[in-house]
Amino acid sequence: MPETTLVVMLALIQYIIFGVLVGRARGASGIPAPAISGDEAFERVFRAHQNTLEQLVVFVPAVYACAWFMNEMLAVLGGVAFVIGRTMYFFAYSADASKRGAGMIVTVLANFVLILASIVGAIIAI
Repeated sequence: MPETTLVVMLALIQYIIFGVLVGRARGASGIPAPAISGDEAFERVFRAHQNTLEQLVVFVPAVYACAWFMNEMLAVLGGVAFVIGRTMYFFAYSADASKRGAGMIVTVLANFVLILASIVGAIIAI
């Protein structure tokens, strides 16, 4: 499953980059650690990063299960959609929280397809 692993590593690198952007936003806002409130611009970047972590918890097992039980190329396509959706979400939310919807829809649909394909593949394997 090398292709699936590559897309998961891309998602993890993306998460690290988002974390660096949180650090930069913290510095720009003057919010000292461990505080996470007090500047709306910082809070949006922080929250977008946190939401990405919440979605990764679903994505990583789902993408591997999809690759194992159903089809690796479907898993990779779902993984690429996830990374694109997260990018859309992060930058839209960071700019204006009300604009995050499209990125969230892409993310949720990617995760849903991965989960559904995994379930179908597992049932077939039984």
